[in-house]
Amino acid sequence: MSASTHPDDMLISAADEVKIRQRLIRVALGHEPADTKLRVGKLLDVHTRMWLADQEIIMVGRRIAYVGPAGTYPGKVNREIHEPDLLAVPGFGEVHKHIESSHVTPEWEAALVLPHGNTWTCEASHEFSNINGPRNLEFWFKARLAGSPQKIFPLPGSAVPPTAYEWGGGHFGYDEQRGFMADHLMVAGLDEVMDWPAVWDPKNPSYDRLWGMIEATFEKRGVVEGHAAGIRDIPTINAFAAAGLASDHEAWTAEEVLDKVRRGLFMELRPHSLPEMVEGLLEAGLNDWSQFALTTDDRSCSDTLKLGATDHNVRLAIKAGLAPEIAIQMVTINPARHMRLTPWVGSLSPGRFADIVLLDDLSSLSIAKVWADGELVAAEGTYLKAVPTIDWPDWATQSVNITRPIAAADFAIAADPGRETMKAALLRPFHWDDDFITMELPVADGQVQRDSDRNVTKFAIVDRFSGDGKTSAMFWLGTGPRTPDTALACSMGHDKHNIWVVGSSDAAMAQAVNTLRDTQGGWALVREGTLVATVRYEVGGLMTCRPPEELDSEMQHLYAQGETIDWMYEPTFSPRWFPGFPERLAFATLTCAPWRWVLVAPSERAPEGFVNVATGETHPIVW
Repeated sequence: MSASTHPDDMLISAADEVKIRQRLIRVALGHEPADTKLRVGKLLDVHTRMWLADQEIIMVGRRIAYVGPAGTYPGKVNREIHEPDLLAVPGFGEVHKHIESSHVTPEWEAALVLPHGNTWTCEASHEFSNINGPRNLEFWFKARLAGSPQKIFPLPGSAVPPTAYEWGGGHFGYDEQRGFMADHLMVAGLDEVMDWPAVWDPKNPSYDRLWGMIEATFEKRGVVEGHAAGIRDIPTINAFAAAGLASDHEAWTAEEVLDKVRRGLFMELRPHSLPEMVEGLLEAGLNDWSQFALTTDDRSCSDTLKLGATDHNVRLAIKAGLAPEIAIQMVTINPARHMRLTPWVGSLSPGRFADIVLLDDLSSLSIAKVWADGELVAAEGTYLKAVPTIDWPDWATQSVNITRPIAAADFAIAADPGRETMKAALLRPFHWDDDFITMELPVADGQVQRDSDRNVTKFAIVDRFSGDGKTSAMFWLGTGPRTPDTALACSMGHDKHNIWVVGSSDAAMAQAVNTLRDTQGGWALVREGTLVATVRYEVGGLMTCRPPEELDSEMQHLYAQGETIDWMYEPTFSPRWFPGFPERLAFATLTCAPWRWVLVAPSERAPEGFVNVATGETHPIVW
């Protein structure tokens, strides 16, 4: 029976799994015929890190039934394929990735990354969870149920909301996580716990909610993923590990990695500083890499088109000096073991999904062909299957709920009567200090003004959940446009994903936000009062349902228009990490550790939206 006749194998359920395994036994023993025999020149056994010559992989449905030396399978097969010059390794997996950051919907993401060998992903799902929490798992399973060969293992977001000072879209606690873990075997655990102050401090208003989610995950023996950004001192690392947070993907140096892995954390190495970390760990004499995985975390489809997917991470590790076999383990068996998914993915073994990457050169990790679900899905970098057509419903495509036009007055910051200047609280991108910045700013027409001569512009958050368009605004240093009547707005603002907007005039900011209100999300760039570029993210305000190349074309136009604008930078920071434009700025709205003072949409706990998320302290924007 062919793979296409087994829709029960698209999502993993215990009852179906029993039937599938019973059939696999009969096929392995030769009592029933198999669908396909794939004979390869060499096969990497990731359990032993040994290459086995002239092997055959026997597939039935979407699974592997038998692996052994060529000619040893005792049963019959319907078709035989011989690839004597190719090397077989397991399908690559992402231990931690936000598919939303590719900005294409899951069915298009699959078509983008499968030619790069990425056959399964642990979706760190606090992005769409914050847009529509109740529909979160339904969203992630749609592509698979429609026929996509990529396996998505969702981890519901711990950061829903990211802090106790944010709201709207979704709210997860014990009851929600208990339901997710009970109802779906494909839910691997709890997404990265980022709000460290809420974990250790019982007085934090998110303490009970977070520990409720952790408890529900422990009840089902799921994995509690961590996020230890800025946690580098030994006592806090010990406390982090003692909390049951199993991993970290935020380390930047080999020394930090060693300090954390020695306390039992599973380390997920991102590309940003991967070469330096691998080189440093090799110099330190690390021999056992079983507690390590390579992870993408966030990567736009534009960057994937240029760099690759999981294969790019593997190549970086190999180039830094890691043996190719170890680097492959770090995207196959290691993450599968960590996520407790080894019955289904991570190795070329019986019972696992028939996901196979065929290499024509090991040292360069040159991918010739990719199999998934027992079928050839990609060859020479080209996806071979039709992308499923999904008519995304209103709950996914109508997520920007602002029922009124936003006006310039929504961004005005009023001055006290009779004042010529006022002291203002300022932030800058990635401001992790305990105290905010202060500066005396001019007053004109009863409002506190920007000061472009001192690199000061205005930044705002607009609530897109309540319908009211509640707005908080303040001044930021070293970012945004200096060009007059210019603004940039985006509906992707990690991790709450309210609309953020930065601009040199309040009118331009309102124009940019109203554009996103009309398009249901994405990017909007206004230059000197004219809308010059838009990028459409109509699904959740985070993604678009269309080919990556089409989205990339829009992004390239946005980049080109951005080049015509004078963007502010602080001279002490590299524009690579502290830019005014464009994507990196979306991460400047984060509210998790090590952030302290942040701007969020107005709430009862932070009426002006300006709050220290580590302490709960608030402060006026101007005084």
